[in-house]
Amino acid sequence: MEHRLSHAKRMVIKIGSALLVESRTGQLHHQWLKTLLEDIVFYWKQGLQIVIVSSGAIALGRLQLDLKKRVLLLEEKQASAAVGQIKLAHAYQEGLKSHGVSVAQILLTLDDSKNEMRRQNAKNTLETLLSLNIIPVINENDAVATDEIRYGDNDRLAAHVAQMIQADTLVLLSDIEGLYTSDPKRDPNAKFIAEVTHLTPDILAMASDDGTEYGSGGMVTKLLAAQIALSSGCKMVIAAGKHDHPLTRIDDKVSNNTWFIPGEMGKTGK
Repeated sequence: MEHRLSHAKRMVIKIGSALLVESRTGQLHHQWLKTLLEDIVFYWKQGLQIVIVSSGAIALGRLQLDLKKRVLLLEEKQASAAVGQIKLAHAYQEGLKSHGVSVAQILLTLDDSKNEMRRQNAKNTLETLLSLNIIPVINENDAVATDEIRYGDNDRLAAHVAQMIQADTLVLLSDIEGLYTSDPKRDPNAKFIAEVTHLTPDILAMASDDGTEYGSGGMVTKLLAAQIALSSGCKMVIAAGKHDHPLTRIDDKVSNNTWFIPGEMGKTGK
């Protein structure tokens, strides 16, 4: 069965900090974001309901606050997020406004998916926004979240959002094109895996826990996200996000992607 984003009805797209923010300057990759938003509008105009889960607030805020490249204290992360979130939301608002698309900002903590009442409130808000053809932009509420109540990565946050709103497709845009049998940056013999239908112990063991400088993820968190998505019947795809137009590249099959398919909809391949 051919897997395409254009077949989706409700899609959650997760965008990592390393794709959005230039590590040296701490500035947005404006040209890349422009092409991403063009892709989002392309699918939105086809009738897809779309939710964006975007990292980047801490990365945008830390250099503005002159917090150099070192491990930040919790309160420094919170301050950076408070400053950076305004810039991040503004970038999405202005970028989509030019296409006639309205956006809304929602900040979540782990409690919002664990507490039944707060989860239902978040779901109701998202459902209402989607029914009004508004694209929600979600991030973790890092300005107030403590280590005890944080998701810690937006891969799992995106999966929980997809589960919450019963999305049928979850897209994780990454700095790697998908799942390999081992870390391809370290192992030249690593083999690419195009499709996964069962998250076996062997599949889970293939993950690397290395993250990028500005990203807290890695393949471990992506596979944990896959577990959440597949358990709720949602497809998930890991795709290389560093190129312009990263979403339409998936359907155009310009590069490899790994699809995670719930149930018996496909076959695991290498």
